[in-house]
Amino acid sequence: MALILRRTALHGMRTAVPLVLGLELGLYLWALAAAAGFAALVAASEAAYWTLKVAGACVLIYLGVRAWLAAWRERRGGPHAEAPLEDRGPGAVKAFAEGLVVQLANPKAAVFMIAFYPQFVPSSEPLFRTTAVLALLQVGIELVFYLTLAAFVARAGAWFRRSEVRRRLEAVSGTVLVGLGLRVGLSSR
Repeated sequence: MALILRRTALHGMRTAVPLVLGLELGLYLWALAAAAGFAALVAASEAAYWTLKVAGACVLIYLGVRAWLAAWRERRGGPHAEAPLEDRGPGAVKAFAEGLVVQLANPKAAVFMIAFYPQFVPSSEPLFRTTAVLALLQVGIELVFYLTLAAFVARAGAWFRRSEVRRRLEAVSGTVLVGLGLRVGLSSR
């Protein structure tokens, strides 16, 4: 959510929509992986879980450090600070890829899918197909929620893009992302 709020506040819906779509595709892929048994492997294998955990932590810390650097450049008044909004944000493909990578590098998503979905699949129904349908329902609900949230934030976009607010938003979101990355990296199962 921190990533969605940051992207929307700084760059509007232009990058928020592909970012949310990437996050939700990642979630859907985890659901399918859970139904196919891969997510169970991640949950059962200490090495696979640890590898995914470290990758997820690194991605979050990387995004947080990038936000800190943007805040620092903003404070120093570098060329990045005065660039027009249209020139500053990542393109749609980059935002989508960022969302997808963040979600796929999230070991908690794999474990959640294993723990959550099976209890809703009746034993008389095919596991893969039923999980795919349930995951589509979840993705649909989350798309509505996150895009509605992004639309509200985008409406206040001019305020968020003021130099001082933008710098503080970058610093705070960087801190949140680095903190989440450290939490993921240092957490136990």
